[in-house]
Amino acid sequence: MDLKDKLISSFMAFENNVDVDHPVHEVRMEAMKNFEIKGFPSKKEEAWKYTSLNSLQKVDFSIFPKELNALEYKEVKKYFINEIDTYKIVFIDGIFSSNLSETTHDGVDICLMSSALNKPMYKQIIDVYFNKVASKDESLTTLNTAFSKEGAYIYIPKNKMPKKPIEIVHFATGNEASLMLQPRNLIIVEENAEVQIIERHQSLTSNEVLTNCVTEIFAAKSSIVDYYKVQNDAANASLIDNTYVDQKDKSDVKFHTFSFGGKLTRNNLNFYQNGEYLDSTMKGVTILGDKQHVDHHTLVHHIEPNCESHQDYKGIYGDSSTGVFNGKIIVEKLAQKTNAFQQNNNILISDKASINTKPQLEIFADDVKCSHGCTIGQLDEDALFYLQSRGIPKKEARALLMYAFANNVLESVRIPELKTRINKLIANKLRVNLGFDL
Repeated sequence: MDLKDKLISSFMAFENNVDVDHPVHEVRMEAMKNFEIKGFPSKKEEAWKYTSLNSLQKVDFSIFPKELNALEYKEVKKYFINEIDTYKIVFIDGIFSSNLSETTHDGVDICLMSSALNKPMYKQIIDVYFNKVASKDESLTTLNTAFSKEGAYIYIPKNKMPKKPIEIVHFATGNEASLMLQPRNLIIVEENAEVQIIERHQSLTSNEVLTNCVTEIFAAKSSIVDYYKVQNDAANASLIDNTYVDQKDKSDVKFHTFSFGGKLTRNNLNFYQNGEYLDSTMKGVTILGDKQHVDHHTLVHHIEPNCESHQDYKGIYGDSSTGVFNGKIIVEKLAQKTNAFQQNNNILISDKASINTKPQLEIFADDVKCSHGCTIGQLDEDALFYLQSRGIPKKEARALLMYAFANNVLESVRIPELKTRINKLIANKLRVNLGFDL
């Protein structure tokens, strides 16, 4: 039985344990029908031309964990941002861990998708927001929708801001020989509200793990969302991350994606600008080695006038690693006075490393400022020689140049303790001491 057939048969068992009269039941059924028709994406599709899922489909993944696994805080402490106090929503093998979580809140609602989907008090919210911005056609998103049960539910009411950042952390213990996880997150930030979120998926094992995650974010008028994805997983962990953002007037949403580890990572980040005078920012740093593969697909859909979007992705590829960047900007006819910027710069530090980059613009308005560009190159030999002439060893000089290359993305990180953590991760990836305490 291949993975698609196993998922379809597992869905039948999954649905036997849910309320068939629940409104979400119909959403799940429709989503599974879509996945049955489309199946897993293949390299025949333009959007997946450079990323193959064939090897993952041959793995006999467990769709549900066989038992509830526990972890002690000391075992996983290093994966949290311990330098600051945070709210924590923690999952172990797809199941909520009350022991590791800390969701006591100050006027905001931080709980579980399972609670939001099943409790009557959340019905109105679910009816308005659940599966409303996520794609109904993208097969892996619909697969996640079909199995949607657990994940983070975050609701920030009007004029509120949590006193602490929120960490969403998913651990895989490796107690299964191979495990597939499908977390579903729903984040709603009401008018003039603000939130900071740090998300991480972390395998604690050498066993195969595949995570197919979907996050829906709704940013209301004048809201601020500051979101950070830290991707530094184990060698046999693969992540397919689908994020959909719906923005209203004067909202400001910033995404930073740091991709340093994992076997295969695919980030689909989609912004829909359904308002005026709003700002969308997407920044990323990718540093890969060995045979790692990271694929960034971004979309900014400018629908209303007087809006801005900024994309800046940096990539450093060594050994036999491969990267993909495919960024699309769509400017509708009514979206006059749009200012859209997109840049992707890459450095190859190995003859066997490669990157495929494809910035795209589709512009139907005539009064806009739009620019895009990409570069693929090697380290500047003149700059390297200059640093060596000042007594800096070649290895450290190369690392300093690569760090400087990626640093402008770090400048916009608004949580100082997280910035320090990312600096340490970069230093580790570059295998050099840049003055940070590792």
